[in-house]
Amino acid sequence: MRVLLRYSASSVVATAISQLAFFLCYWVGTSATAAAVIAFAAGAVPNYLLNRRWAWGRTGPAHPTRELLPYVLITIGSAFVITFLTTVADDWIRNVIDAHSARTLLAGTAYLAANGFTFILKFVLFDRYVFARPVDAEVRTHATR
Repeated sequence: MRVLLRYSASSVVATAISQLAFFLCYWVGTSATAAAVIAFAAGAVPNYLLNRRWAWGRTGPAHPTRELLPYVLITIGSAFVITFLTTVADDWIRNVIDAHSARTLLAGTAYLAANGFTFILKFVLFDRYVFARPVDAEVRTHATR
């Protein structure tokens, strides 16, 4: 439960950074797709660092194939989902709303909702595959005897 709470807190920090980046990019005229990609990237690094160190208590160098590669693949996958959902919502919003401020607010809300959509799935994948503690070889050996 503690890991989930810390993951949630880390996600709040990363989402706040990401939301701010999305609103700024979208407000100045960046497309929803580009704004979502930029915003996601802005939140991804703090999210990784907070999750790895604080939520899962991992220290030392990250293993390239057991930790970094799966994290990057999961992150890229969620970025695609979030960008797609935000872009679809923005297409609809642009056909319905004329006021730029209202479009910005609604597109930002769509971006936030898309992040929420991936939240639990990412937690499960991070917990089971990315930051899972490797089982000690000796424990496995004794368990199979």
